[in-house]
Amino acid sequence: MGFHLTLAWILLVGTLASSGAQNPISWEVQRFDGWYNNLMEHRWGSKGSRLQRLVPASYADGVYQPLKEPYLPNPRKLSNTVMRGPAGQPSLRNRTVLGVFFGYHVLSDLVSVETPGCPAEFLNIYIPRGDPVFDPHKRGNVVLPFQRSRWDPTTGQSPSNPRDLSNQVTGWLDGSAIYGSSHSWSDTLRSFSGGQLASGPDPNFPRNSQNSLLMWMAPDPATGQGGPQGLYAFGAQRGNREPFLQALGLLWFRYHNLCARKLEQEHPDWGDEELFQHARKRVIATYQNIAMYEWLPSFLKQTPPEYPGYHPFLDPSISPEFVVASEQFLSTMVPPGVYMRNASCHFQGVPNRTSSVSGALRVCNSYWSREHPKLQRAEDVDELLLGMASQVAEREDHVVVEDVQDFWPGPLKFSRTDYLASCLQRGRDLGLPSYTKAREALGLSPISHWQDINPALSRSNGTVLEATAALYSQDLSRLELLPGGLLESHGDPGPLFSTIVLDQFVRLRDGDRYWFENSRNGLFSKEEIAEIRNTSLRDILVAVTRVDPSALQPSVFFWLAGDPCPQPSQLSTEGLPACAPLFIRDYFEGSGFGFGLTIGTLCCFPLVSLLSAWIVARLRMRNFKRLQRQERQSIMSEKLVGGVEALEWQGRKEPCRPVLVHLQPGQIRVMDGRLTVLRTIQLRPPQQVNLILSSNRGRRTLLLKIPKEYDLVLLFNMEEDRQALVENIRGALKENGLSFQEWELREQELMRAAVTKQQRGHLLETFFRHLFSQVLDINQADAGTLPLDSSTKVREALTCELSRAEFADSLGLKPQDMFVESMFSLADKDGNGYLSFREFLDILVVFMKGSPEEKSRLMFRMYDFDGNGLISKDEFIRMLRSFIEISNNCLSKAQLAEVVESMFRESGFQDKEELTWEDFHFMLRDYDSDLRFTQLCVKGVEVPEVIKNLCRRASYVSQEKICPSPRVSIHCARNITKTASSPQRMQCPMDTDPPQEIRRRFGKKVTSFQPLLFTEAHRKKFQRSRSHQTVQQFKRFIENYRRHIGCVAVFYTITGALFLERAYYYAFAAHHSGITDTTRVGIILSRGTAASISFMFSYILLTMCRNLITFLRETFLNRYIPFDAAVDFHRLIASTAIILTVLHSAGHVVNVYLFSNSPLSVLSCLFPGLFHDDGSEFPQKYYWWFFQTVPGLTGVLLLLALAIMYVFASHHFRRRSFRGFWLTHHLYIFLYILLIIHGSFALIQMPRFHIFFLVPAIIYVGDKLVSLSRKKVEISVVKAELLPSGVTHLRFQRPQGFEYKSGQWVRIACLALGTTEYHPFTLTSAPHEDTLSLHIRAAGPWTTRLREIYSPPTGDTCAKYPKLYLDGPFGEGHQEWHKFEVSVLVGGGIGVTPFASILKDLVFKSSVSCQVFCKKIYFIWVTRTQRQFEWLADIIREVEENDRQDLVSVHIYITQLAEKFDLRTTMLYICERHFQKVLNRSLFTGLRSVTHFGRPPFEPFFNSLQEVHPQVRKVGVFSCGPPGMTKNVEKACQLINRQDRTHFSHHYENF
Repeated sequence: MGFHLTLAWILLVGTLASSGAQNPISWEVQRFDGWYNNLMEHRWGSKGSRLQRLVPASYADGVYQPLKEPYLPNPRKLSNTVMRGPAGQPSLRNRTVLGVFFGYHVLSDLVSVETPGCPAEFLNIYIPRGDPVFDPHKRGNVVLPFQRSRWDPTTGQSPSNPRDLSNQVTGWLDGSAIYGSSHSWSDTLRSFSGGQLASGPDPNFPRNSQNSLLMWMAPDPATGQGGPQGLYAFGAQRGNREPFLQALGLLWFRYHNLCARKLEQEHPDWGDEELFQHARKRVIATYQNIAMYEWLPSFLKQTPPEYPGYHPFLDPSISPEFVVASEQFLSTMVPPGVYMRNASCHFQGVPNRTSSVSGALRVCNSYWSREHPKLQRAEDVDELLLGMASQVAEREDHVVVEDVQDFWPGPLKFSRTDYLASCLQRGRDLGLPSYTKAREALGLSPISHWQDINPALSRSNGTVLEATAALYSQDLSRLELLPGGLLESHGDPGPLFSTIVLDQFVRLRDGDRYWFENSRNGLFSKEEIAEIRNTSLRDILVAVTRVDPSALQPSVFFWLAGDPCPQPSQLSTEGLPACAPLFIRDYFEGSGFGFGLTIGTLCCFPLVSLLSAWIVARLRMRNFKRLQRQERQSIMSEKLVGGVEALEWQGRKEPCRPVLVHLQPGQIRVMDGRLTVLRTIQLRPPQQVNLILSSNRGRRTLLLKIPKEYDLVLLFNMEEDRQALVENIRGALKENGLSFQEWELREQELMRAAVTKQQRGHLLETFFRHLFSQVLDINQADAGTLPLDSSTKVREALTCELSRAEFADSLGLKPQDMFVESMFSLADKDGNGYLSFREFLDILVVFMKGSPEEKSRLMFRMYDFDGNGLISKDEFIRMLRSFIEISNNCLSKAQLAEVVESMFRESGFQDKEELTWEDFHFMLRDYDSDLRFTQLCVKGVEVPEVIKNLCRRASYVSQEKICPSPRVSIHCARNITKTASSPQRMQCPMDTDPPQEIRRRFGKKVTSFQPLLFTEAHRKKFQRSRSHQTVQQFKRFIENYRRHIGCVAVFYTITGALFLERAYYYAFAAHHSGITDTTRVGIILSRGTAASISFMFSYILLTMCRNLITFLRETFLNRYIPFDAAVDFHRLIASTAIILTVLHSAGHVVNVYLFSNSPLSVLSCLFPGLFHDDGSEFPQKYYWWFFQTVPGLTGVLLLLALAIMYVFASHHFRRRSFRGFWLTHHLYIFLYILLIIHGSFALIQMPRFHIFFLVPAIIYVGDKLVSLSRKKVEISVVKAELLPSGVTHLRFQRPQGFEYKSGQWVRIACLALGTTEYHPFTLTSAPHEDTLSLHIRAAGPWTTRLREIYSPPTGDTCAKYPKLYLDGPFGEGHQEWHKFEVSVLVGGGIGVTPFASILKDLVFKSSVSCQVFCKKIYFIWVTRTQRQFEWLADIIREVEENDRQDLVSVHIYITQLAEKFDLRTTMLYICERHFQKVLNRSLFTGLRSVTHFGRPPFEPFFNSLQEVHPQVRKVGVFSCGPPGMTKNVEKACQLINRQDRTHFSHHYENF
């Protein structure tokens, strides 16, 4: 045996030592990628080169569309018809299994077309219903996927250039299956030590394939196992497909290393590269020799012609016909199992996964198997090689065993597929010609009848040909090359296959410049060529496995009689384990819950942001309220030392609340944690108080029962706490002379016996219903209760009595108010401190049905405090003070005294100190009509409709006398003509004074009081139809908002066009990318919205360029662009962008779901930078897309940032935490960084965000630099003044060059509060003033702290105020007041600040004779009470004094009043009219402007302007204040604009 081994070794490597002794590498080294083999056609045979057709392509469209059903038969049906048959039929030529798999190894060295093409195109196989393997349940919807192969992108353009597939390996017999098809691949396989290929822990095996870029890692179809373990790094990508192919790869791996070691021994001075290249050269030559001169003749049973030498003009490219012919003929010889034997001819048993032992390795269960227990050692591989060398292959015919036909490794989600059907589809994908055309093109004799294809088959099994003919509709011209070539094969490949294969190998040999027989390439000498020609695969096996040569037959590709180690029997499926059945992989298995949870979490971002904003707002409001309560709490805490803490039980369905119980002389006070008094219990004799104590559950409950009030139930932590309070209550009751009883009950019984506040409320509700049912003669059934004799609850209600607190609550007042005290004292006839039903009824009857005399007598009695029948001046003042309590005591004592003196003097009582009732009634003689409808407004009770109807019927002039509230005049102004026709109209004294005109001049003495605000319409009005009004309103709307509509239309047209462009592209023009075939809706939605969002988020920056906007609004562009609406446009863009962002995210959710269900072959086409198709099939999970990719992670962060920014920017939270809004909105820097990163990763398309972003970003940065240049200039505060209602007046230096217009605003930051937080405020100074001024209301923490900082220090006359940073000025719509001939300014609350500047500016310009287009301004000031903004009253007073040209007309509305019919409102109105009549100024403001009560009726006011200024065609209306007020103004303008008269153009700002 040793002799034979030595001889084999000498034959193989003996002459290597003499080659290149002087220069180890003296030849041109062959490239790994096959390039430059042919020096004229460099690409021939290279990796990626196209296949070269022998016959013209046959496509359905002549270009690339394959022929399909019904023109061609179903591939599965054809497979079952042509190729199905029994296994166990031996080869007619006694070819061995080793020859079969060596042929597959040669094919892997020459060609690879299995790699899917991009974009992914599918030519799926539809399984017939009831197929026993793939559709056993007869569903009829099974489709086996088949993905078309990668093609040369320069082909498939026209019929003259049809699609050609590209070869993914080199098209030479150059050992690419051993060394790889690229230099980098070869480097990966090398160890770079001793010229060897890298091995793993066992030197007989290569390293495991850890690099997915190289090796195919398809999962095991039998077990589903995947991963790189058990797969070796070979030069052929699919070299691990089955152990048999793997064993041949290991054979050549070991052979190369054997050669390298021998060379290293012979040439110790050679380096790694020299050793590797010499060994590689020899291995490739040996491989070429065996494939060409040993295997090919065994395969074809033909000897190739003699080598004629290198032909440089011969194209050696692989033909698609060769791919199909060689693979299909080899597939017919694959057996169902493979034997394993040792060197002593002992055939081994093979353990199965079921722990059983079979005689052979089952082929169908060996595909892509990992770590088979019988293939762990080199000896195991040797036994497999020896077994294949001794085993006879299947018969060479048209039959394929089920292991290949039915249980071939499946693509994508299918573990199995039909190999033959897939090959048929591959042939159609390749555009192979028909069988007859191929024979004709290759010069073979034509076939005209089906039986002529294979006469022997026709005689032995003619049904196969008949069935095949039926599938092709008896049309022989349709018969495809693959089934035709198989049908004509019998024992050897048929003429067609033989011709194709021989032609291919001859071209490969003769066209290869590096062919080992080419003596001109300098690779080998003639002696070396002769030695290589004498080397066979048997010699390789002997040298590598060290087996005794006698254990192998002379030609390992045949086993003939007499050869050693015959197989036990021809293998069939009997005795072999069954093939593992088909299963379908679920890529999304186990991901549903996590995916839903992830989407739910993303959807919760806004909720989390809402919660965060709510917490921040609560904290800010708590801090703000704490600042407001500090002084009050310090005072209250001094008074309330010694209170007892407890929990008040409010009922079974109500939560308990913590309270503080404090005993004071004559009363018990119950307060909350804020020290707000919740309840006061009066202790006055002869009350009977009951103390009920709980006797169980810790004895910690106390019930305090006081007659005629609801009960107080307290819960204590310990009995000791309860006992302490009980002792104190006992003492207080004894001290006040009250009798009490005390007993114990169980806690449950105690709580059942308690009368809760809710129960008391139901009782009082019944009380008031029956009270008003008797006063107004309402049916008792309408009162909500049963008749008295059948309702115990009603009787109980009518016998109950009201406490003072309940009486005050019913009037909507406080118990301590003077009006309550006076009214309660008058009604409480028995003086017991409570009002009975009869007592309340008596006084209510007077107010609801009494005459003016009775009402005035009642008021007289209310305020005759000493009961002497006379009202003194002091009592009269006290009466007025009780009325003005409803307006927060807006008048001082001096003003009240002045009012009383003027009223006494006007009535001729200036000499009297006291008035009788007759005098009092005479004083009110002019106001009988007002007193007639005066009533007592009880909370929850509506004003009687009869009174309202009477007011509505009154005439325009008379109505004001009846209903003094201007709100009512809205209805009254339209009913002038109905006055005479109303028979029930109340007769009211006529007012001889003319109605007030808006045009009256201030500064002139008004001798008579003119109560009406509006002028009567004298111009004839034309009645228009509703349709005409609608059209007119629409025309006015277009006229008013034409700039807005135009800009919005242009912006959204661009946005929509960008969306549609991307949507159209991905829907119809992006087929080449293949992504729309995977996710059509998701990609259209995500990419379309991405384009729109990119545009929106870029140009939204322009709306925040305040300096640019302020500049541009003074240019001609302001005629076309509404720069004043920049903030509204900003909100509109942001709102649209967030909707598109949600849609964009929804699109990506769809994409992620579909990508998580898409195979790698598809994903690698869509995302070549992220994925490489290594056959593992399983895509990345959903969480990888969300959190492990740059676009996914940045997208999640963007959603979080947007959720935070949008929630904190909402109106609600912005008002409650401006600092939170300001800070979170600065996340825009982070947002744009994320947007750039998100869009720059180019997963699907090249980045486009910079196209939109660059220009707006440059402009925005420039605008910010302008602001920064101003912001850091410190400005000194000249004067700081704390005004009432929390208003801080700051006057500070005017920076040099600071120019502004009235109505503009600035942003300030206080150095003492931080230099980064800026707040916007409107300037209240006029442009001509030397200093700037602001009036800032303390409405939040920052403004409250600002007020504290600028509070004047005690004892320091020279205060030094903190300095400011100033940014601005910035323009807004109010500064356009001068562009209208008539302007109406409406200010509500602190929203009057821009108008203070405008009013002063107008008066100044008129005083210096400056030409002003605006001729008249109407200023409407809406305020709860004038004391809130007394500083504005000073400004208005200044305007009134300087207004010599009657430019300004001021109207003040005080809204904090009771109902319009209420007694108090009526009396205040009487006093106001009297004060105006006598002193020509308002009682409340001290101004000549009339003060009105209630809310302004804007529509009648605007109507009157049309009468006063008939020549004016357009009136500017400018409003600033709460949204409710500006909405009312806008609504009134819209209603007026329906008329074909003056147009009212509204500009507004909200705060």
